[in-house]
Amino acid sequence: MMQSPPSSEARPTPHNGASVSAFTARPLTVQSYGLTDRGLVRFTNEDQFVTATLMRTLCVQQSSVPQSTVQYADNRSHVFIVADGVGGVEGGEKASALAVGAIEEFLLNALHWLLGLDGSADTSVLREFKEALQSADACVYDAATKNPGLRGMGTTLTMAYSRGSDLFVAHVGDSRCYLSRRGALHRLTHDDTLVNEMVEVGLLPPERAANHAFRHIITNVIGGASPGVHAEVHRIDLKPGDVLLLCTDGLTGMLTDDRIATTIATMKSPQEACEELVRSANEQGGVDNVTVVIARYL
Repeated sequence: MMQSPPSSEARPTPHNGASVSAFTARPLTVQSYGLTDRGLVRFTNEDQFVTATLMRTLCVQQSSVPQSTVQYADNRSHVFIVADGVGGVEGGEKASALAVGAIEEFLLNALHWLLGLDGSADTSVLREFKEALQSADACVYDAATKNPGLRGMGTTLTMAYSRGSDLFVAHVGDSRCYLSRRGALHRLTHDDTLVNEMVEVGLLPPERAANHAFRHIITNVIGGASPGVHAEVHRIDLKPGDVLLLCTDGLTGMLTDDRIATTIATMKSPQEACEELVRSANEQGGVDNVTVVIARYL
């Protein structure tokens, strides 16, 4: 069930990078799965998702020693991304695809810190994730300015990167990242919406937020009508048994956090959990595209 983060060790404690530590070496096995569906109302799907593994690779071009031409290091890291495009059918789909592509390019060209080669850790990783989302913002905004038909297109984007027991989360918009620990579901990100801002400043009671007419108005997106984006970033210490969930609002708009928590806790695998969550969202109306990515750490 959904709980407010407890004060005990069970709580997945976010770090803002103020305390710098080296990457932990304790390995965790990761099982992951992603699924997207256009839902029952929309004619197209403007959501995107990625599940990926990063690894250090040695490509041997010539050698006097008999060996494989490609060798992989044991140290691997994992990337999960969800994005929900806004700005019309064509614009939303293009914006989410562009943003995901920009993040993938960033990952491929920034492996010096992703693999810990320069000794940097929390602070620099969080800073570079912010820069990655800012770069994606510039990419989407630039594409929109060159095509009048795409003006104003934008996208949410939520990304999680894990290496060992370190989890880094970067977020813009109202797609969400949750961590399930010992049966309790903890939301790691904040919704960048007008309604959420109203709740935070005391203008709207929290119980009225879910059905408010302005709940879908996003105040912070990659791209959009003007350049510039505020990226929310966190670092969390992972523990064996943790389950990570990234999803678009096509899921959270249809299912309560308690329903989501129960599904994650009762399904045997990430694939079964993804399929059940998407099925349940459509069963409740499926009014939006729904995308779910689940990773289990063992």
